[in-house]
Amino acid sequence: MPPKRKRDLPELPLNTVFQADCRQKLLELPEKSIDLIFADPPYNLQLKKELYRPNLSHVDAVNDEWDKFSSFGDYDCFTKAWLTGVRRVMKDTGSLFVIGSYHNIFRIGAILQDMGFWILNDIVWLKNNPMPNFKGTRFCNAHETMIWASKSEKHTKVTFNYKALKAANEDLQMRSDWYLPICTGDERLKHNGEKAHTTQKPEALLHRVIRACSHPGDVVLDPFFGTGTTGAVAKKLRRDFIGIERETLYVELARKRIDEIVPPLIPDEMLPFPLDTPKVKIPFSMVMEYGLLQPGDLLRLGKSATMATVMDDGTLSCNGMRDSIHKLAARCLEKTSANGWEHWHYKKANMGEYQSLDALRVELRKIKEEPLSDSTMLEREAEGERTCTEQKVG
Repeated sequence: MPPKRKRDLPELPLNTVFQADCRQKLLELPEKSIDLIFADPPYNLQLKKELYRPNLSHVDAVNDEWDKFSSFGDYDCFTKAWLTGVRRVMKDTGSLFVIGSYHNIFRIGAILQDMGFWILNDIVWLKNNPMPNFKGTRFCNAHETMIWASKSEKHTKVTFNYKALKAANEDLQMRSDWYLPICTGDERLKHNGEKAHTTQKPEALLHRVIRACSHPGDVVLDPFFGTGTTGAVAKKLRRDFIGIERETLYVELARKRIDEIVPPLIPDEMLPFPLDTPKVKIPFSMVMEYGLLQPGDLLRLGKSATMATVMDDGTLSCNGMRDSIHKLAARCLEKTSANGWEHWHYKKANMGEYQSLDALRVELRKIKEEPLSDSTMLEREAEGERTCTEQKVG
């Protein structure tokens, strides 16, 4: 089963939609507590007049009050404020995705860089059913741009499920151009017969973002929650979420939408390890601690005649040299570095055959990754109680 995600901050208000201004609410959440943030801030479209189609029907464009700012300076101050809060709650291994149009994304990108964020990619969401340019005065605006960023250039250990994305993409690398439909049909939330939110994002977009940069059990935050697409997809993918939204109607719709979602009814024990799960680190000393090798055992370097002796401190000795399995292999091979697990071979008991030392590491990895049975847990608890009793008596 997949590893359980450790909760560093149990007071985190998981799976909650807050009705609040994100600039304030982000300052109330614990620092470095969020694994992934998806932000779809106001576009600041600066629409001056109503839009109409050639047949004179009205275009339901983005003219909501929350998208209106008095100036670019006002919008920049707003952006810096919420990004300050985002930076505060992001884990050092966390990711930030910000999506926008040509009206705002370049200003956000510049502010991100000024604040120390490190841009990892820009992703182009190509809409396969965009709204036409009815006046015929510009190109049809058929895409939005999404920025993927880490906290800084030095924060390099960002979660990225490269192998899983590739496997789900016909074994091809996932590219930065995503061809996805806009939100339509039954997925589009309605209120009084009209679409409830003018910029509701499709679940397909969030599905890819969340799968790319988080693990089951991680916490996904959306500071502009809208009608709850991020929370809905997070719940379906076994992630926890936190949503912040200012508008009362959106909060009500989002809560209702998410409450109606039934998460996958698959027991945890039936879920395989994610493809990108880091392998359990096995030091060479563990091979000896588990009795798979003993001091004095001989290891052969590949198919050569070079032999090394296992020492009681976990080093190897060969021709007057003594070092770790990796450094000694490199010295014997006259290389700058070498993987000792692959180069050294041990003689398998009662078979007289040499096998790669890595086979022992694989065996130990299975032991370390296998969940403990109830009986084993009880045995260990009993052993712990006996040890405590003996220490008190002593």
